[in-house]
This record gives sequence, C-alpha cells and structure tokens, in this order.
Amino acid sequence: MIDHRRLRVALLGAGAVGSQVAALLRKHGDELADRAGASLELVGIAVRDLDAPRETDLPKELFTTDAEQLILGADIVIELMGGIEPAKTYVLQAINSGADVVTANKALLATHGPEIFDAADQVGAQVYYEAAAAGAIPIIRPLRDSLAGDRIRRIMGIVNGTTNYILDRMDTEGADFGEVLADAQRLGYAEADPTADVEGYDAAQKAAILASLAFHTTVPLDAVHREGITAIDKAMIDSARHAGYVIKLLAVCERLTDDPQESISVRVYPALISREHPLASVHGANNAVFVEAEAAGNLMFYGAGAGGVQTASAVLGDVVSAARRHVAGGVGVGESTLANLPVVPVGRVTTRYQITLEVDDQPGVLATVAGILSDGRVSIATVEQTVIPGASTGSESETIAVARLVIGTHRAREQDLSETVDRLAASGVVERVVSVLRVEGD
Repeated sequence: MIDHRRLRVALLGAGAVGSQVAALLRKHGDELADRAGASLELVGIAVRDLDAPRETDLPKELFTTDAEQLILGADIVIELMGGIEPAKTYVLQAINSGADVVTANKALLATHGPEIFDAADQVGAQVYYEAAAAGAIPIIRPLRDSLAGDRIRRIMGIVNGTTNYILDRMDTEGADFGEVLADAQRLGYAEADPTADVEGYDAAQKAAILASLAFHTTVPLDAVHREGITAIDKAMIDSARHAGYVIKLLAVCERLTDDPQESISVRVYPALISREHPLASVHGANNAVFVEAEAAGNLMFYGAGAGGVQTASAVLGDVVSAARRHVAGGVGVGESTLANLPVVPVGRVTTRYQITLEVDDQPGVLATVAGILSDGRVSIATVEQTVIPGASTGSESETIAVARLVIGTHRAREQDLSETVDRLAASGVVERVVSVLRVEGD
C-alpha cells in the first residue's frame, strides 16, 4: 500500500450536495487517494443544527456547529452552505489560513468573486468552482484551461434545470405553466418559492460566472440583463412550434465586434431557438452549454445541471485537483480577468425577433404596421396573419374582427426594436402586443 501524504478536508454544509460529498469521500477514500496522490481525511462537517435529519448515514462525531474552528488547520475547505453570509466570511477565513477552497456557491461568486479570487491570489491559494455554473457538467475547467488559448465568440446555455423542465413539458405535452410548476415543486426541481428559478436570477448568476471566464473580464451581476419565463403561455409555445422553434430560457454571453470598441453582452431571457439546434434537444431538468470558439468551432457540454450526487461528482473532481496541487506544491493559478472588456447594456445587442400582435382586421392595418417597423429600422422577414375566431373590437353597432400577426424580423438592434414596439402599442391599429421573443442560435 502506498503511504500517501495526509490532507485535512473540512466540509461546510450537509444538505443534498454536502451529505453526498461526505458519503462519497468516505466510501471511495482509497481510490481518491490514489488519484490525488494524497489521503483525503474528512475531519469534520459544519452544520447549523446537529439534530437535523440527514440524507446519508454519517457518524455523528463528524458534525459540529463551530465552522471557524473546523476551518483552522484544514488543507482543503469545501463550502456547500449556499447564500452570501456566513459563506463569504468562512471562505475568506479559509483562504487567509492558506487552505484551498472548493465551492458550488454561484450566488457568492457572481456577487463577490473578484474579492474572493484576489484574496486567494494574495496568499497563493486557489478557488475551485466547477459545480457553480452547471452542476455535474464540466464547463468551468474547459473554459478556464482547455480553451484558454482560443477566442470565445459566444456561449449559449440552458443553465437552470427547473425552467427547462417547465418549458419542455409545456412544449411536449401542451401543459400550462402553473400546472407544470406545481409538479416541479412536488418533484423537488423547484423550491416552495420558485422566484430565483422562474425569474432568471439563478441563470443570471451562472451567466456572470461563465462570461467572466470566457472573456477574461470581470462581469458584475448587475450588468447581466435578466428576464424570466412567467409570461410564457401555451399560445406562445404553440406559435413557436408552428414556426419551427422551441422556447428555452437561455443564458447568452456574447463578444460584440460591430462597434469600434470590442465589448461583451451578457443576458438571460426566454428565446426562440430552431428545433434543429442542439440546444433544442435538451429535455427535462437537464442543462447544456453551447460554446462557439474561433478555432475550436462549436462545442456542446450536456448533462445533469443539479442533483445531490451529480453535483457532488463535480465537487469531488475539484477536491482531487486541489489535492494534486498540494502534492505538487507551488502557488495557485489566478483568474484571468485582464481583458477588461466593457459589458454593454442589452439595448446594444443585435438579434432577430418574433413579434406577435393582435390588430384590427381591416384594410391598411398591415401597411401601417410595416411602416412603423420600417421607420424604427426594423426589417420584416416573414408575416403570418390569422383571424381570431369570436374576437372583435368596437361598439355593438360596428364591430371589427381581430387578427393575429406573427412577424419575424431580420437582425435589429434591441433598442430600436423596443422603441418600435412601444410605437406599435400606441398606434391605434394594434389592440395588444402579445409577445416579443428574441431568436437565438442562427
């Protein structure tokens, strides 16, 4: 038997992921030691409540409520508490004590990443966070290491399993949003308060992390444009299917080269994507990240974006990497954020759109709508008009039937499109702007 060097591992948090990490560390300790070149000893697990029920049968003597004492003397600290505080305090304490940190805390890194990475640089430690952006999917290391010599043009990601589960079932089964959300909560895909998922906050945090890596630029969370999926209804899903699209909540991180100064855009919103695109085939609660690189071409990373044991796989991969670094010696590798590309507002983005309007079904309306779009520098690519059965406007003596216009545009600037839609809504011939959806993945 090889006499491995012993490394002390402290675990903060014993929820769905933390309990699985602890169990796997104990179960596969010898195998992991051979891979890492060091024995990984789990010296303790910090929790808030010693008597809370656990998903795995772990020895009670491992648990403590004194996280600060547990961190002292640890070589590797795994932070799986979630949230900002006290996680931030403990992570900084671990770094300042010389430990490497492994975390899956997307909220912490999206909000305080620069401060945490700078603290690690100061002492030669390293922060590992493969599980923070897409669960079990290996995407952090490919962006940070494998593609470091390439130039990333764009990332499009389905990085929230809850919203993908909801939109997928609405598309494949014709189910209503509320019905599927309730099922997602019952299955554990969505929290009792699903706001972070359905309003895009979770995806925005992950987008900030991915964009920072891809473009070697610090991306503040408040620079990420965010929209959720609560306005998506069955009619929009059906319209998308009829046009050959599927609706996905996408995190889009894009390098913009049209302006004199190169910049980046980071945004999260529901978008139409062709059913022939690889992301359209991502079903259920799975995640996928589609990377467009200048030299490597198109790459897609697909798999489970959440789940206790799945996410634990990514965490343990980071633990092995941290152990190997300790064995090899030397300082940690810092984050590359020296490009300093400006992050522009969503109004500067250029893409295609599908605009759905309810209009008066009378002569001249389509010409009026087309004129407003043209004046706003929005060019029409396709138009489909259908009369809505039973719908009408006007007085009892004079009723006007209502038609639905589905307009596909050529590429246009978001700001121009937004201003044009406002003019359409106020035009007098448009009864209602039903939806405006971007088209991604050309």
